[in-house]
Amino acid sequence: METTTKLNGSRPLQLPAGDPGFWPALLGGAAALPALVQELDQLGAWRKLDPGAEVLSRQLAATELVAVVDGVVGLGLQVNGEFQLERSVRAPEWLDLSSAWLGGNYAQDARVLEKATVLFLPVAPLRPLLAREPALQQALMQALAQQVHRLTAATQELMHKGAEKRLAAWLLQHKRQGAVNGSALVQLSERKRDIAAQLAIAPETLSRMMRELKRKGLIEVQGYRVQLLDLPALQREAAAS
Repeated sequence: METTTKLNGSRPLQLPAGDPGFWPALLGGAAALPALVQELDQLGAWRKLDPGAEVLSRQLAATELVAVVDGVVGLGLQVNGEFQLERSVRAPEWLDLSSAWLGGNYAQDARVLEKATVLFLPVAPLRPLLAREPALQQALMQALAQQVHRLTAATQELMHKGAEKRLAAWLLQHKRQGAVNGSALVQLSERKRDIAAQLAIAPETLSRMMRELKRKGLIEVQGYRVQLLDLPALQREAAAS
């Protein structure tokens, strides 16, 4: 199935029909929709994308719901030929669950940060399925509500938390699953200045705060790998005062 989104460096990907995979995570945790998985698979189109590839553009009409199935994609703005990252989206998560319902263009530009598989779900054939399946309507509304809730919480953090608390929270949000003995790993896929931009701080401030967290024994940094050494202590660091 072809999509209206123009992609660079993409390859069509056929996923096994009926595999529930990422759908529960994308549908607000709904586990009661296994009968719809095959239909959703048939409606969707997947693309494997290399780092730097365009996923969304504000210049394109929004006709599809877009999700990251695997990997990491960054949302931001393309300005004067340079992509300015605002936040990163790690799979499985919706990249844009709202624009296609509004009849305009996509709200943000998006570029692949780590090799990714992206799902494009066109809304035109999705509408009859939603009319027929109220449970799917509810699942998508719940997923949209969860996304709005996360963005609201992130906005509150920027307004009310200090920079060190925001960094601690960011590290916790980006840790990989499977913490062992109170520690976890963060694999950095963004440049330092991009991470700083997400936290609304200068790159120099980010470096200073990372050194401070290391001095406290909360993290260890090796290249693009950040080991979170004490998750409970880092959680206390991130908590609002």
